[in-house]
Amino acid sequence: MPKRSIQRGRPTGTTTYEAEPAIAFGAAVREERTHQGIAQETLAHLSGIERSHMGKIERGEHMPTLSLILKIARGLNCSSAHLMALTEKKLAPPRPAD
Repeated sequence: MPKRSIQRGRPTGTTTYEAEPAIAFGAAVREERTHQGIAQETLAHLSGIERSHMGKIERGEHMPTLSLILKIARGLNCSSAHLMALTEKKLAPPRPAD
């Protein structure tokens, strides 16, 4: 049996974007930002990312990488764990097992 070569990267047609968690994370960021009275542009500046990208994250159009999540948390002066807890609360509750 011939040895298969290792193919780097994702298989064609796959994606890492999942709408539900992206929307929940964006809503959590927006909730924390407005709670603190910070403008979106200010948060983008504090986080070191483009304002337009911050808008896409808050609308759930982009799922940020771990490094961006950490930058956003730093910009909000909170922990990434706090943002994840807010995100989990916004996700739909799991369905009960039959």
